[in-house]
Amino acid sequence: MIKRVFDIVAASAGLLLLSPLLLVAAALVKLDSPGPVLFSQERVGRRFRLFRIYKLRTMVRGADVTGHAITCGEDPRITRVGRLLRRLKIDELPQLVNVVKGEMSLVGPRPELPHYVELFRADYQDILEVRPGITDVASINYRNESELLGRLANPEEEYLTRILPDKIRLEKLYLRKAGVGYDLKLIVSTLLTLLTRGRWPHLDEASSASDILRTR
Repeated sequence: MIKRVFDIVAASAGLLLLSPLLLVAAALVKLDSPGPVLFSQERVGRRFRLFRIYKLRTMVRGADVTGHAITCGEDPRITRVGRLLRRLKIDELPQLVNVVKGEMSLVGPRPELPHYVELFRADYQDILEVRPGITDVASINYRNESELLGRLANPEEEYLTRILPDKIRLEKLYLRKAGVGYDLKLIVSTLLTLLTRGRWPHLDEASSASDILRTR
């Protein structure tokens, strides 16, 4: 109950305070390329309920039905403004609406695409007992995931065999340590990571994406 109240208050305040930034970003998205300002996509939420996650659109219209499900490096589907929004994580801000609606939390395991969840359904039985979140340990430690995957010959395979299993490990770690204090620590770590442009160290016994991909 405390976590839910905190989510509603913090997300509502965030939407109010960040509304000028969101309006400017939305205008830039609209001016940069044709298509809607917002991008929504089906994800798996708490107890396997499907919901639509919201982001500012950073790719060309129809990009979600062409190419890889994951975004890698200099993906040509990413727009000019989209690259900036992704680098600053501004594209994620509309997920505050998902938090207010009760579909997500500020902190929790990142929501995955349905077909990825089905491949690891037994693991997600435990993970999806909580609401998915905007940030978590995996989000911080895999902050440069797209760039690293972009250097690989088969990024989809590497994601499924190395990255996603490690994210699942980190999500289970979060479940063991979850609480208001730990959530606040992750929120502060996320903000520091953004402010230091990724130089803030990764957390706990977690490995960075580069560490995992170097392991053979």
